[in-house]
Amino acid sequence: MNNNFEHYTEMAELLKVIAHPVRLCIIRGLINKGKCNVSTMQHCLDIPQPTVSRHLQKLKSCGIIKGERKGLEINYTVCNEKIIQLISLLFETEGKNN
Repeated sequence: MNNNFEHYTEMAELLKVIAHPVRLCIIRGLINKGKCNVSTMQHCLDIPQPTVSRHLQKLKSCGIIKGERKGLEINYTVCNEKIIQLISLLFETEGKNN
């Protein structure tokens, strides 16, 4: 066992952030689509835009996603390779469209 609790704390915080159904859905959707903006996510998730934005902010603050501005629009992508691998593992038995 390794008592590097700082590392474990970082990993636990990352897991806490993704441990929400909407955030899991956002991450998985971004992995499948490659990139997406808030309006598209709001329409797909059928939740209010401010709620989507709050979830995106949590994901962004942990370095899971990043946003790229193009004019007035920001397209988000997953930028954390560990999260991509983890989500792929969690949903490996399901089709890509779920």
